[in-house]
Amino acid sequence: MDANDRPARLAVGVLGAGRVGSALGAALAQAGHRVVAASGVSDASIRWAAERLGVVPVRPEDVVAAAELILLTVPDDVLPDLVNGLAATGVELRGKLLVHTSGAYGLSVLEPASRMGALPFALHPVMTFTGRDDDLNRITGCSFGVTAPDQLRPIAEALVIEMGGEPVWIADSDRALYHAALAGAANHMVTLIAESSELLRRIGVDHPGRMLGPLLGAALDNVLRLGIAGLTGPVVRGDAGTVRKHVDALILAAPEAADAYVALARLTADRALAAGLLKPEEAERLLDALGGNIWT
Repeated sequence: MDANDRPARLAVGVLGAGRVGSALGAALAQAGHRVVAASGVSDASIRWAAERLGVVPVRPEDVVAAAELILLTVPDDVLPDLVNGLAATGVELRGKLLVHTSGAYGLSVLEPASRMGALPFALHPVMTFTGRDDDLNRITGCSFGVTAPDQLRPIAEALVIEMGGEPVWIADSDRALYHAALAGAANHMVTLIAESSELLRRIGVDHPGRMLGPLLGAALDNVLRLGIAGLTGPVVRGDAGTVRKHVDALILAAPEAADAYVALARLTADRALAAGLLKPEEAERLLDALGGNIWT
């Protein structure tokens, strides 16, 4: 973006200078905005406020009073109470850009502040943040799920581009499904891989990550390029006997994981059948092996 095309430089406040807030605040500072205040209560937040943002934490209402652009970077369950609390304090919100970074929430959670004249935005970075030094680099090139009133859309998209991200417009009514898709892919993948690693350790594999890495890298590449057509393994081959052996072994070794395996195998079979990758008679054999109906 050319410097002449940038929106005016803004005074930025961060409510919740944790992993996400400190990284996004630092990204806005790199784009030429000024971080003027932040709030945070944990030791990590206080440290990141100083190291990444160059400020000492203050009260939330003082952050809002000092800033023109306010990042609400708190856990999802805290966000409604935070917005209601700000509105109740009577702090001046008119004309201020109020940005939350929750994936699941849209604009309605900001309604108490919007009624007082705040300009609402939902800008969700599709990225994991660990609190390590490379968090800021992770923003470059990542997608942001953007929701804002139509008249504010250019500002929302410009802010994302300035931070190095790619704005992707998400309808307000689709925010929950959007976030479910992301959480299902990223969070559950971590659980599945951690579970697989633990099972391999139990049978004496010293470095399960070394074993799984090439396989998972290839599987991820396949699905991102080919979609369901990139599926491999016993389900898409219709190997019902192998699938049954998997279930029996898991029931003995890790019964808490067996139900998850069955549910995912059923979903995989359903997808493969719908895509024409699995024949109906093969699906029936898998159904028997999994002990349930894949169409229910």
